[in-house]
Amino acid sequence: MPGAIHARGLVKTFGEVRAVDGVDLDVPEGGVLGLLGPNGAGKTTTVRLLTTLLRPDAGTAVVAGHDVVREPDRVRLSIGLSGQFAAVDDRLTGRENLRMIGELYGLRSRAARQRADELLDRFDLSAAGDRVSSTYSGGMKRRLDLAGALVVRPSVMFLDEPSVGLDPTSRLMLWDAIEDLVAQGTTLLLTTQYLEEADRLAQDIAVVDHGRIIARGTPRDLKAQAGGQHIEVVVAWPEQLDPAASLLARFGSRAPDVDRPRATVSVPVDGGVRLLTEVIAALDADGIEITDIGLRRPTLDEVFLGLTEETPAGTPADGPTGTAKATARTAVGAGAPSEKE
Repeated sequence: MPGAIHARGLVKTFGEVRAVDGVDLDVPEGGVLGLLGPNGAGKTTTVRLLTTLLRPDAGTAVVAGHDVVREPDRVRLSIGLSGQFAAVDDRLTGRENLRMIGELYGLRSRAARQRADELLDRFDLSAAGDRVSSTYSGGMKRRLDLAGALVVRPSVMFLDEPSVGLDPTSRLMLWDAIEDLVAQGTTLLLTTQYLEEADRLAQDIAVVDHGRIIARGTPRDLKAQAGGQHIEVVVAWPEQLDPAASLLARFGSRAPDVDRPRATVSVPVDGGVRLLTEVIAALDADGIEITDIGLRRPTLDEVFLGLTEETPAGTPADGPTGTAKATARTAVGAGAPSEKE
């Protein structure tokens, strides 16, 4: 039985560029899937296919029980979409924006007013509801845009780069609003370049690169692929980096990584805290002075970079020619630009 989102073999090309290259997706009702990938990976094009804004060249997709090609009108009535840029009319107040959306969807005037009031309260915008939205901050406009996508109470929600360009405070407020939405049973597909965002919001993550899904799993599953726990040592003197790396190689499950600018050596291990005490004793016995040592789990950033660096280089989907490694490193920067597709 298909879930809220079910896609098989989705393909979309633009000229010679294969923007989406055989994507399969399944999101159960009430589930949250994060599409994670660098600029031009094909995330936004995939969302546009699933929301009927683009027609696939091949493959099938069913959203909220309706085929995106044969029943596009039914799909649109069942979903909410918040794109990379807030779709807000700056000439209207926040309340007027929401009322207008409700009336466009066929709500009677009274019902549209009531729904607008509910959503302004839900997204902490009641005090600014009668202000012209051109006076709103970026975070407020983002929340108003998300509220607009919920006017008709969609069963499936698509959020394309919801927090791009927001300051940390606004981002956290938006994440809280999204978590409240999911808690009420809405199915969510989220695209993002922010690793922290995917880690916090998504139950399941699909890593996209060159228009293909290259990995899929929970955040914990994906982190496990990066080698479990790591011991990280910061040496006191640069000349002790190589001796420290040689020592840590005896304890690790693979060769250590040496970061010379940070005077750091890191190695994946299987022994946990017990092994950490052995490493400290060995470093002391060899006269290697350290300023810090710790046991940590890999971050989603490391998983993402590792996966995309392994993807064969070529012409990336939706973007300029370049290596997967280069696009991946662009994506993990805190100020990474939004995907242009």
